[in-house]
Amino acid sequence: MPSMNLLAFDTSTDRLSVAVQHGAQVLAHSGAGGAQASTTLIPTVRSLLAQAGLTFAQLDAVVFGRGPGSFTGLRTACAVAQGLAFGARGGLGVPVLPVDTLLAVAEQARAEHGCTRVLATLDARMDEVYVAPFEWLADERQPLGGRWSGPPDFGLCAPEAVTVPDGWIVAGNARAVYGERLAPGAPCVPALPTAEALLRLAPALLAAGCAVPADAALPRYIRDKVAQTTAEREAARRARAATAP
Repeated sequence: MPSMNLLAFDTSTDRLSVAVQHGAQVLAHSGAGGAQASTTLIPTVRSLLAQAGLTFAQLDAVVFGRGPGSFTGLRTACAVAQGLAFGARGGLGVPVLPVDTLLAVAEQARAEHGCTRVLATLDARMDEVYVAPFEWLADERQPLGGRWSGPPDFGLCAPEAVTVPDGWIVAGNARAVYGERLAPGAPCVPALPTAEALLRLAPALLAAGCAVPADAALPRYIRDKVAQTTAEREAARRARAATAP
């Protein structure tokens, strides 16, 4: 695939990550996310595009981390991706590429630590984690020299319920939150779904036809119920404590 002009961002965790690709050039920014992401994302996007010498009209696609992750963060990223894509090219619009955040965690673990069998995990709050296994398969036909094989559905469970197959690495931010409650003794590396990881994944996903019109770009939620009452959270905590080893 020829060099492309891409904008990518992720606000699914407590870190804001934005990157712009202009041909072979990549400019990136990482900063505080969470509640600040809704006010800092667009100014950061504009700043990086200006540094890269790009306008919205020159973008080939807008890439965003669709989840799972923070509900507010996912809605922020999706809304900004839709708005920017709708308005680009004088209203003609550009495609949007939603990318799974757990896949981006696996890709970041490969790029930073050389991991090829990754159990990607992200803190899901409410004393739970998002989890999915990904295996890197060598394939010289792919832009990165390989591709990730992963499940169609992701898991949501208590940290104590995470099991790690022999030879696999736990990656993500969940170990930092839950410590040895999550896969005690298993090898673990820190990794977040960065915008740079989204950019590396984008060429193969675009070639596979995964881009969608702006109005079809949606977050990926794993937990059906966004909020629980205090009583419901306490009941869930007691149930997990009663069944824990």
